[in-house]
Parts: sequence; C-alpha cells; structure tokens
Amino acid sequence: MLPQSLSRAFVHERAYPFIENEYKNGESQRSVLASNSRKRWRLTKRLTPAALQMLRDFFDARNGATEPFYFYDPYDTSPRFSYDPTGVVTVGRYTVRFNGDWQQSCGLGRSDVQIELVELA
Repeated sequence: MLPQSLSRAFVHERAYPFIENEYKNGESQRSVLASNSRKRWRLTKRLTPAALQMLRDFFDARNGATEPFYFYDPYDTSPRFSYDPTGVVTVGRYTVRFNGDWQQSCGLGRSDVQIELVELA
C-alpha cells in the first residue's frame, strides 16, 4: 500500500496500447493490443523528513519498479478522496508499480519527490 500523503501535483493519464505498421506509400495499419486503457499517474509530493523517509523506505522495500503494490486513485474511490490503509476496499484500488528511478530535491524543512506509477494489467 502506497503511504498516504498529499500531492502538490497529480496527473492521471490513460493510454490505449496499439501496434502500428507504416508503409512507404503513406498508408498505415493499426491493431489494438488491449481492450481497456492502461493508466498512469505522476505525483509530486512535498514531504517532511519523516514522511520522506517513510516513502523512501516503501520505494526501497519494493526494489524500485520491480514489485507491485496497491494504489488508490482519490478520484475513483467512494466516497471520493477516501483511503483504506488495509487495502481491502477494491473501489478505486489499482495494482501498480513505480515507473522510473527515485527523484527528489531538498529545501528548507521539506523535500519534493516526483514519482510515476503505472497500472499492471
């Protein structure tokens, strides 16, 4: 379960994966790889040192992008912006993994962290 904290920036994207073949005469042929979209989230968080350490420990425990975990999209939960720390509630819950390396910048008393999550099929 991704530790709960507020986000300074929250971006949710959906992409429909497909294969495209382009031919020399300008024509193209496309076929869909999945019947539903693949979701991706980019979050920027401004965290206290204690919250930063908790998120970093969570990231390290998952070996970065190698192990999946649950993430609640606050816009999909019922009621909206609710959070279940046990991971039992399935409404708004997605199985995701980190996408990319750890990125942080430090300031006075707080650190900014950018993380990207990608849904697993």
